[in-house]
Amino acid sequence: MTQQPITSLLVANRGEIAVRIFRTARALGLATVAVHSDPDADALHVREADAAVRLPGAAPADTYLRGDLLIQAALAAGADAVHPGYGFLSENAAFAREVAAAGLAWIGPPPRAIEAMASKTRAKELMRAAGVPLLDPVDPAAATAADLPLLLKAAAGGGGRGMRVVRDLDALKESLDAACAEAASAFGDGEVFAEPYVERGRHVEVQVLADSHGTVWALGTRDCSLQRRHQKVIEEAPAPGLPDSLRESLHAAAVAAARAVSYQGAGTVEFLVTAEGRPYFLEMNTRLQVEHPVTEAVFGLDLVALQLRVAEGAALPLTPPEPAGHAVEARLYAEDPAQDWRPQSGVLHTLDVPGAVRVDTGFAGGDTVGVHYDPMLAKVIAHAPTRAEALRTLADALARARVHGLTTNRELLVRSLRHPEFAAGQLDTGFYERHLAALTEPAPDAAARTALAALAGALAEAAPAPGAPLALRLGGWRNLRSRPQTRHYTVAGAEHEVRYHPVDPEGYPGVRVLSAERHQVALEVEGVRRLFHVKHNSNKPEVYVDSPFTGAHTLTPVPRFADPQDRTEPGSLLAPMPGTVVRVAEGLAPGDTVTAGQPLLWLEAMKMEHRIVAPASGTLTALHATLGHQVEFGALLAVVQEESPA
Repeated sequence: MTQQPITSLLVANRGEIAVRIFRTARALGLATVAVHSDPDADALHVREADAAVRLPGAAPADTYLRGDLLIQAALAAGADAVHPGYGFLSENAAFAREVAAAGLAWIGPPPRAIEAMASKTRAKELMRAAGVPLLDPVDPAAATAADLPLLLKAAAGGGGRGMRVVRDLDALKESLDAACAEAASAFGDGEVFAEPYVERGRHVEVQVLADSHGTVWALGTRDCSLQRRHQKVIEEAPAPGLPDSLRESLHAAAVAAARAVSYQGAGTVEFLVTAEGRPYFLEMNTRLQVEHPVTEAVFGLDLVALQLRVAEGAALPLTPPEPAGHAVEARLYAEDPAQDWRPQSGVLHTLDVPGAVRVDTGFAGGDTVGVHYDPMLAKVIAHAPTRAEALRTLADALARARVHGLTTNRELLVRSLRHPEFAAGQLDTGFYERHLAALTEPAPDAAARTALAALAGALAEAAPAPGAPLALRLGGWRNLRSRPQTRHYTVAGAEHEVRYHPVDPEGYPGVRVLSAERHQVALEVEGVRRLFHVKHNSNKPEVYVDSPFTGAHTLTPVPRFADPQDRTEPGSLLAPMPGTVVRVAEGLAPGDTVTAGQPLLWLEAMKMEHRIVAPASGTLTALHATLGHQVEFGALLAVVQEESPA
């Protein structure tokens, strides 16, 4: 660890975490240096930095995972310290050593501590020796029905990659092979281990912070049980409903884990807590966590600032500050939860989250969400005196947010935060397995809400632009045409017809037009005034309508004539997003008989694997996808000719 003051900081990362670190660096008077791949040349983290260095290429393996290029960038820009953020090389001991060897300060734990915790299997052995409670491992080759269900996990990484739940011994080999392949692809290490899968367990973690003088803080607990594909979605601090005795034992185990590897800096010790309240060590993340803001809010700390001070050799006070209140964080993803969490890419036209909340993001309106990286748009954090107030504040901010251009999980987050089970603090990792279908199904009055949103959009489109002659204004809104008008929109894949009379504010059953401006429409619906915010895309046909009453709607005007390019051969499997073909079903070839739902190939996009399945039972008549093939959105992957009905 350096004893010299840091003056210029390079963040060896991108997106939201780079922007967040730069915010603290500026507050401390440090110069900031960004690095960027070619797709990130105009990204927010690049725009926020004092200087930026290009990493030629697009794939992480060629850019953000190239330690040699990152160190060259730091030296070229005159930085004297490197902060790795999270992900990429943040837990790479070799990179930490190379940073120090280049005369740069490493904002992270000592390489030996990273190394000790790098493999989950080796870390568990170390924790067992330190007296930290563990789940007993299971040898997959000797597993029996009594060992089920099993959880397969990659030894060298996290984030849900290389993880599989096995409930049937007949599926064990296939799941093991798939987990090994995914782990090798994601981390360069195909080692996978097995342990008992705890049904309805909770994911509880402890934030630790340690200095080079022997002080180790346990900064409370966090609950991260709401997960999709083993990746966290909603996190909170402190973990609700834990008995004091359990909380104290988790703190003690986390401190013991940190002391066992002579830890320094910020880190997180993760536990699985059973329904009976028994905790088991999962892993130690030797870096800052995505969910660190909830701990910062509760303890009134800046963990990045403390990381920098520890790296400079400063001593922590013997005890941390007292916690206050409750904090909840939701991860806003560009993805469609109703379509197997399919990630989205494209232009993010608007990102505006109102209210008394903290928003950590790597995007601004007009930025492009690419296919090379994680689809997280932002983290939204609410802090309040009580958990109920924090949940209410966060749900309200998300419900009022305007997020235009991409499908997101925003509605799912709002419904999750307001779900009776979650609101009551009944948390476990199976929440979305039980409730996803209900949380993503349309509301009972969805059709009526969509109709109102479409009406508001049509009225706003008919209104003249600001500055139009007064002669065009009539009845509180604009338009001289007297005949009924008709507009057709596509909303969430379904076509809607809107009929309205441009000069008759009373001309809609149960609805009265109070005003209609280009960007705002006021309707009286069954005696209640409702306000609709409307945004027109300058170079796209979409119209975005937001209202606390109806929610968010994207209206796409229906063209008068169909595009011939939209026609595809029946049974065609098209790429749902740009990506790379990482697996093809073994032995699959044209002429094979396939069954509906049978996995045919796997695409990797935005740090996740996506199965492409047969749409119906029949014959595979064409297979255009090959292993390693880069495909664009809508590319033809295969064709399945459906079998004729008997």
